[in-house]
Amino acid sequence: MILQYPDERLSQPCPDVEQFDERLRAQAKNLIEALGTAKGLSSPQIGDPVRMLVLARDEGPELFINPFVRSKAGFGLVEESCLSVPGVVVNVFRATKLEVVAQDLDGERFVRELQDIEAVCLQHEVDHLDGILLTDHMFFWNRWRYRRRVQATAAA
Repeated sequence: MILQYPDERLSQPCPDVEQFDERLRAQAKNLIEALGTAKGLSSPQIGDPVRMLVLARDEGPELFINPFVRSKAGFGLVEESCLSVPGVVVNVFRATKLEVVAQDLDGERFVRELQDIEAVCLQHEVDHLDGILLTDHMFFWNRWRYRRRVQATAAA
């Protein structure tokens, strides 16, 4: 199950992964299964508060544990949506080229150069790891209106 706004767990920054064990492998399996047809998904979106995300790449799903964006380039406005904030599309200023350092399930470091949708998606998922939601990128007025709509729906 994908957590949805306004679930408080989505606003909590995730601690680094320190134990590369069977528990982490089980969490990774759950994350990959929950990905479905999405371009990316982060662990806090399924209720696991750890710094892990998965991207749907041409080669198949790839896990990024403790990701760190080392360099960014090619900035522009991109339209984003989010499984945790259904029905919303927001223009976000993002890099379209980046270099990321992360770890795999064995704790081994690797570097990836990502472009276009993969670069944007990784930044979106890293935002989740930092407790930043798509709603945080909205203009104040739009965020206020969305919050009111969600509250009204919950009260009904």
